[in-house]
Amino acid sequence: MRWWTAVLVSAAALQLSAAAAQPEPVASAGFADAGRPYVFSFPRDEGSHPAYQTEWWYTTGHVRAADGRRFGYELTFFRVGLHPGDPAPRRGQSRWRGNEVFPAHLAITDVTGARFVYAERFEREALGMGAAASGRLAVRAGDWTLVGVPGRVWGSNLPSMRMTLHASAPADAGDIGVDLIETPLKPPAVHGRAGVSRKGACPSCASHYYSYTRMQTSGSLRFAGTRMRVAGTSWMDHEFGSAELEPGEVGWDWFSVQLNDGRELMLYRLRTASGAIVPASSGSVIERDGRVRHLARSDVAVEQRGTWRSPHTGATYPSGWRVRVPSAAIDVTLEPLVLDQELAGASSPSYWEGAVDVRDARKDVSIGAGYVELTGYAGPVSI
Repeated sequence: MRWWTAVLVSAAALQLSAAAAQPEPVASAGFADAGRPYVFSFPRDEGSHPAYQTEWWYTTGHVRAADGRRFGYELTFFRVGLHPGDPAPRRGQSRWRGNEVFPAHLAITDVTGARFVYAERFEREALGMGAAASGRLAVRAGDWTLVGVPGRVWGSNLPSMRMTLHASAPADAGDIGVDLIETPLKPPAVHGRAGVSRKGACPSCASHYYSYTRMQTSGSLRFAGTRMRVAGTSWMDHEFGSAELEPGEVGWDWFSVQLNDGRELMLYRLRTASGAIVPASSGSVIERDGRVRHLARSDVAVEQRGTWRSPHTGATYPSGWRVRVPSAAIDVTLEPLVLDQELAGASSPSYWEGAVDVRDARKDVSIGAGYVELTGYAGPVSI
């Protein structure tokens, strides 16, 4: 489960009455819902799914420069449809006409220097300012891009997608940027059951969701105006659906963990206003060979170890966790590498998305790296 912006507030104010463009179950707003079993096909599903209202491509990673300096990064592209089934402008129609908007976020954590900087873009489909291709990976918000080139999983004959990422913010927005090439080391991991990742009890409270959980990463990163060659490992989520959260759900905690033993762990914990964890919360263990094992809420224990109060928004976030998955012999602690990794006022609402160290809970030694996302603490989220 990933964060979504308040763009949907203005979208919901529109009259969404047209039928969805493909034969799927239809959500209340007229967009397709993700509650029916779905068979993923690649590279087709790398691309855009305009029958669904919301979609995101979410890349996070840990990289090091040649001098050992360590960074975390996040580059995210969102797509939101405004009218279901509304076609793109035909020849001769106004180029200002558009049916989708494309917010994007870039954030870099300077672990060595304990600094965090972020920037954002917001582009309309009109005039070609933002776009996402169908059937292939090619997403753009202004000159920020995520593009896929068909290839193979590293060291195998399995088909996959090599990705190139580009984003850059000027000096008045932090003077940061990334130009990275990422090659999957495993096939895409499909989460949930039968291609459906449940988010609640209602029929449309679901998404179609997969991840590239371990990607070899190289290229350049710019921080505070200094460009460095970097290398490391990344994770990419791609998720799409419509009307995913049920009434009463205000946000979620999302965890991605890359263990040094070659396995990965993804968890999301949906929360109500009272702080209760929604029963549909779930996750996945991805084995060394790429096999995916579904985890129900009852398969996982998450213990909060501390809190952090934002000086920007006044919100109080969890900070530090112990995560146990007994069936996979996983018992780890997650500690933020920098306390303040809040994207405060990035669109709305604010959220915390940060690089964490993964440690053996019993031996207190580092055994991996991860990212954590926390939404709903500085204001409820609605998707």
